Amino acid sequence: MKKRSMAAPLRLKATSASPGVASGPVYIAEPPAAVSQPAALGHLELATAIETAINELQNLAIGSDAESGDIIDFQIEVLRDPTIVEMAGARINAGENAIFAWVGTLDGYVRELESAEEEQLRARGVDILDIKNRVLAALTGTPVEDFPIGSIYVGKDMEPSRFLAHDWSAGGGIALYAGSAAGHVALLARSRSVPMVIGAGRFATAAGQHIRVDGDAGVVVLQLDSQSAAPIRPTPPVASAGPAADNGILRTKDGSQILLSINLNAPDEIDGIIAATVAGIGLMRSEFAVTSLADAANEEKQFAIYRRVLEWADGRPVTIRMLDIGGDKPLTGLLASPELRGIRLLFAQPKIARVQARSLLRAAIFGNLRVMLPMVTFPSDVDQMRQIFREEAAEFTHRGVPHRLPPIGMMVEVPAAALMLDQFETADFFSFGTNDLAHHLTASTRNDVEFGACSEKVVPAVLRLLAYAVKIAGSKPLSICGDLAGDPRKTAELLSAGIRHFSVAPAQLPAIRSAIGGLNADGTKAAGE
Repeated sequence: MKKRSMAAPLRLKATSASPGVASGPVYIAEPPAAVSQPAALGHLELATAIETAINELQNLAIGSDAESGDIIDFQIEVLRDPTIVEMAGARINAGENAIFAWVGTLDGYVRELESAEEEQLRARGVDILDIKNRVLAALTGTPVEDFPIGSIYVGKDMEPSRFLAHDWSAGGGIALYAGSAAGHVALLARSRSVPMVIGAGRFATAAGQHIRVDGDAGVVVLQLDSQSAAPIRPTPPVASAGPAADNGILRTKDGSQILLSINLNAPDEIDGIIAATVAGIGLMRSEFAVTSLADAANEEKQFAIYRRVLEWADGRPVTIRMLDIGGDKPLTGLLASPELRGIRLLFAQPKIARVQARSLLRAAIFGNLRVMLPMVTFPSDVDQMRQIFREEAAEFTHRGVPHRLPPIGMMVEVPAAALMLDQFETADFFSFGTNDLAHHLTASTRNDVEFGACSEKVVPAVLRLLAYAVKIAGSKPLSICGDLAGDPRKTAELLSAGIRHFSVAPAQLPAIRSAIGGLNADGTKAAGE
């Protein structure tokens, strides 16, 4: 009798949101059940439910890292926003039950965010949905349930508080029908090395069936056989991320020197990473540590954050990008024109720029600080910001405050700047931000995953622009810190374009080390590889 062969596993194309591979039984996330014939609930019950939700979030924040704490703080701020309570209250006064009043109010916010052009604003929609469901659960007495550890969460999207409440130590992963790589859950997944894919589209699977999430390739694998169905625990970023301490100085097979640095969102991400294994911090996104207008006005808080990172680096270069806020990256508490972002907003809000400049000037004496300017378009942008630093430094000198004026460079993420790098004579260094560069090149938004920095459609255009920009940059230091830098499938092409300094997420260090080690400086494979 002829042996029956098993069907090959079904591979579904998705988009990577967090690297790594995980297998396990499926947990299918269902939307909250509709509430029917609710009891007569009013203002008091809604206020109590909101307070319950706030208490739950505060308990969730206990012992959490800075990035998680910032996300929870944002949600608590929204719950305490009197405008939302007043809108729901007006519905209650008009005769609506508190449950429907709350749902109707928050659904309006969600729809508004989901229809926004900017991806960051659309990604915030799931945060508001999270808040809505948490208060709704308190109103109806139906708490949000956790899901089994080690399982693969499958659903349209995932709420940040649900991610934070779950125990990921036993493995597991996330496969979303929709989702956003710029959303809070994707950021949390990357920081905790939880494999995650988005944009898989709705696919058929059964609860308990084993599937695999491949966050490296951007794939969901269904119909696993018995040998491949065993759960895979995601591999956490290792402290050494490679061989013995090498200061992040690598060699291609033909002997060319390559530098490997790390990207940071929150300062606590350096915990567990040995400084001697990297060339430094190629990008610290300060907007993830400075998340509200109150933080932006707090010079001492910012100074403490920057000093901590500089002291950890132990003399290695630390590149801190000034606040890249505005547009699709709003700062809580700041009302600004939606077309202002990055350096344009900093110039429009000089008090914010000057507070950050003062904290950076003071922190610079504790290490090898480099300041990077976001969304630079014209050479005058660099000159104008440098003048702000000089003015604040002069005031410190007059007052006898210890400080140091650091090198000031720029993020190359606007095509107009990339094409004219030879004109930026006063910039001390360049760093290519391929995420925004790709979207501006293709006139797309960040949520258009098919036009992302690592999209096969977009990569050739980005690489051609990079190669040209590298040629005209002259002898100034340059690096690459966008998502393209952390994709080992593109390392050869980046080397060929002339890139010699890569800055990637800590979880990507091993993959990029391995990729560089098997290539020549021109991107060709070494003999025997």
